[in-house]
Parts: sequence; structure tokens; C-alpha cells
Amino acid sequence: MADLIVQKVLNNNVLIGDHSSYGEVVIIGKGIGFNRKKGDMIDQSSAEKTFVLKDEKEQENYLKLLPFIENDLLETIITAIQHIKQRTGAELNEHIHVGLTDHLMFAIKRLSNGLEMKNPFLLETKALYPMEYSTAKEVVRLIEKKTGIHLPEDEIGFIALHIHSAVMNKELSDVNRHSQLITTLVELIEEQLDLKIDKESIDYLRLVRHLRFTIERINAGETVEEQGNINSFLKAEYPICYNFSWKLIKVMQKYLQKPVYDAEAVYLTMHLQRLQKKKI
Repeated sequence: MADLIVQKVLNNNVLIGDHSSYGEVVIIGKGIGFNRKKGDMIDQSSAEKTFVLKDEKEQENYLKLLPFIENDLLETIITAIQHIKQRTGAELNEHIHVGLTDHLMFAIKRLSNGLEMKNPFLLETKALYPMEYSTAKEVVRLIEKKTGIHLPEDEIGFIALHIHSAVMNKELSDVNRHSQLITTLVELIEEQLDLKIDKESIDYLRLVRHLRFTIERINAGETVEEQGNINSFLKAEYPICYNFSWKLIKVMQKYLQKPVYDAEAVYLTMHLQRLQKKKI
């Protein structure tokens, strides 16, 4: 990492610094501001344990949060983000510093007032992003250990979405949109096939993961390999599931505003047929 020179100490954990490549940056790290003064150089070993906010908008938004957060909680969140980075092995999108800090501040404030927010995407998140969900559970345990504050399972789901957004370098709004789309598709499947899918079952896991990968392929404009005669076979053998798969594809097309390749209907029909067969 390039040299960092301290310009201003904001608290024990946050500095304004001068970066030889990026200019003015916000430097975040547990205890990074302790006994520092303007003009100090931050050595390589310290810098490896810090996060440097390079984006001006992220800097501005992060600095706006600081007056409203207690130092102990801020230290805990910084430690949690460091854990997320190590656990995922990813170069996190720096928006996680603003997004996750802001979310946890208000989640803890809500809980202290006896208000608990339900997470409509909890089961989908658990199924779609097992690594992120597992990491979020560790973050919640860390927060409880450091602060004594217990966050409920709904919050694990919210934290997991922040982690997924940062790891995949996606806007959180896109992640939420896709979770909402999957929820809509699952509800349509239950209604059309007149069944209730067990949200803890392997069938549900397979279905939502398939839908997730389909959405990601559509967004990326990727094609899937045509399956030759199987298309005609499924259309003739399972007409209800085949026709319904196209209805679901049209919902995806409308929602994502992108075309969907014909071969997607083959894979979706097979998932629908498996679910319908289990019902009988």
C-alpha cells in the first residue's frame, strides 16, 4: 500500500489522511487514531489493518455518520468488517462501511426501543447466499460478545445482503430487487401448482438457486446451451409445466427489462416438474 500521511484525527478509529495515489482519503482502522497527530506517517503494517475510503461520496457519507455512533460500537463494526474481509477473501466494495454501519446503528436503536423489523427475504437469503449468511451469523455473535447486544435472525439476513453486495460489488438495491423477484416467482409457482413449498427443503434450495443463476445469466446476457430435442419432448410430455415456465420467464423479462433465451425454459420446466411430482 502507498504511504499515508495523517491530516486530521477524528477519533481513535478514523483519520483524514493524504494518500500518495488517491489524495485525501478517510482511513478507518481499530485504534488507528490513537496517539496520532498531523503529519505522522502510517507505516505499512498499520495500513494493512485499515480501510481506505477513496470515493469522495462514500467519504462524505461516512463522516456524516460518525457524530451519531458511540466509539465502542464503531470499533466493533470496524472489527466486524475486517472479519468479513478475511472470511470472504474478497476486496470489499467500500460502500459496506457506510451501508453496514448505518444499518447496524439504526437496527440497534430500533431494538433498544422495542421495535423489531421483519425481513421478508430471510429464507431466500439463507438459501441463496449460504456463505454470506454464515459470515453474518459470525458478525452477530461478534457484536453480542463485544457489546452485549443480541441481534435477531432477521438482522442476520439483512447483514448477509450487505456482505453479498460488497463481495459481488453490486448495489444493495439490485440485490434486494433480485430477492424480491425470486420471492414473487416462488409465490407464483406455489399458486399455479397449488402447493406449499417447504422453505427448509432441498427442493426449495435448488429452486431458488436455479432462479438466482437464471437472473444472473439474464443480467449478464449469457446464453445457456440448447438441449436439442429435449425442448420438444418437455413441451409434449409436461405441457402445463412447460407453458408455466414461459409465464415465469415473461415475468423475469418484464422485471429485468432484458431478453431470456429459449433454453432457460428447459431447465425451469424440469424444476417445476420435480416440484409437481413431489406433490402427487
